[in-house]
Amino acid sequence: MNENVVLEMKNISKSFPGVRALQNVDFRLCEGEIHALMGENGAGKSTLIKVLTGVYGKDEGEIFLKGESGAVSIRSPQDAQNLGISTVYQEITLCPNLTVAENMYIGREKGWRQNWKKINADTNKILESLGIPAKATQQLSSCSIAIQQMVAIARAVDMECKVLILDEPTSSLDEQEVEKLFGLMRDLKAKGVGIIFVTHFLDQVYEVCDKITVLRDGKLVGEYVIEDLPRVQLVSKMLGKDLDDMAEIKGEGQEYTGEGAGTKFYEAEGLQSTAGISPFDFYIKKGEVNGFTGLLGSGRSECVRAIFGADHVTSGKVKINGKGVKITNPLEAMKNGIAYLPEDRKGDGIIGDLSVRENLILAAQVLKGFCHPFSKAEAEKAADEYIQMLEIKTASKETPIKSLSGGNQQKVIVARWLFAHPEYLILDEPTRGIDIGTKTEIQKLVLKLASEGMSVTFISSETDEMLRTCSRLVVMRDRKMVGELSGDDLNQNKIMSTIAGGEA
Repeated sequence: MNENVVLEMKNISKSFPGVRALQNVDFRLCEGEIHALMGENGAGKSTLIKVLTGVYGKDEGEIFLKGESGAVSIRSPQDAQNLGISTVYQEITLCPNLTVAENMYIGREKGWRQNWKKINADTNKILESLGIPAKATQQLSSCSIAIQQMVAIARAVDMECKVLILDEPTSSLDEQEVEKLFGLMRDLKAKGVGIIFVTHFLDQVYEVCDKITVLRDGKLVGEYVIEDLPRVQLVSKMLGKDLDDMAEIKGEGQEYTGEGAGTKFYEAEGLQSTAGISPFDFYIKKGEVNGFTGLLGSGRSECVRAIFGADHVTSGKVKINGKGVKITNPLEAMKNGIAYLPEDRKGDGIIGDLSVRENLILAAQVLKGFCHPFSKAEAEKAADEYIQMLEIKTASKETPIKSLSGGNQQKVIVARWLFAHPEYLILDEPTRGIDIGTKTEIQKLVLKLASEGMSVTFISSETDEMLRTCSRLVVMRDRKMVGELSGDDLNQNKIMSTIAGGEA
């Protein structure tokens, strides 16, 4: 190992049943370096971190740490901690009901139980040396999320960590809190700590990091010095698209020309929710397919969740067909003709132990009211109709939906909303994790619904798919709307340069 290198991972591989999550990945971290680990969903970032911290055992490869003779064996998070590897997660893992000092020393065998005066004094000394505005004796819950993150970092530093992993630490912080955290990161860098920074925020990477390692589909794309990798090239490497190879893909389907064509069905002004997105304006016309595009974590899902009332809306005005309405929860959205297929179909979409029939009628039953249940004959007729219409592969309509493939589960959720007869359908990653044939069917269905007058917002991580289905795209970056593309601007080069911040 180079004397400046504090961590080196060589040829790391890890497989799960049916999935090769990491394939011969290399990663290197130097002392006094802030190193971004980047990649889209499924790229392997989390798996690599979990291998490094002993949550997962690796199948192949070696890990070397400065000061250790030969490759190290990390079988548990405790092993990682003993070797000087500490992690601060997006979700605070400290105890809010304890004091700052108690959180700093909990689980550490230093005799701190017998000398509170000393432990409080030591804690205050650490906090002061790192510029953290907190006191040893105050309850952690009285601190802001940013300060709690800093206390977690201070705990790691006091345990003499060589490698500090920050996993999405800024996702719940405002701009001022992010700056405080960056100040602490720079201080630690000056002290020689190697920091792995996992984030989706491009602006933050270019503000604070020295190097970037990009993963894609479980493989190493490359390691880059920050000055040598313009943002648009970073986006290209994360998505696996070369600018020179990007041809515009023309949409299919027929434009809606019926009643209300060209009029706005839904309009929002200054819409904002508790999910941390900036206030945004948005509209969709009757019979239009539009979409939100951007890297994972850019805020695209948070925008549609605000539209549907799935996250608590804190401000903004909404109109449906030109009339002001108030949508603060999903039921109000449904009553106003809005339907939403969520990104996490297993967590937010299906009810696994219920049958295909029961899952399919659920939205319509909510609108009708549970005091007025569908008769079994009505429910069976609807299930038969949509199973045939969407070609859902299931042994029967009474089969538990958890027994179906992912693609067929997705079709059942689409059928659920079609049976509720919405005027506006929001589809967030409707084709993720399903086979190419089913993807094509869903894309064709979207275009068919729009040609019949339904408004559809479509979100996909695959830009090819967005260009095939959408006539207008809103571009998101770092939880803000940064552009809107249509017409001749609707091509992959323009999307990527807009995501990257307007770079050519």
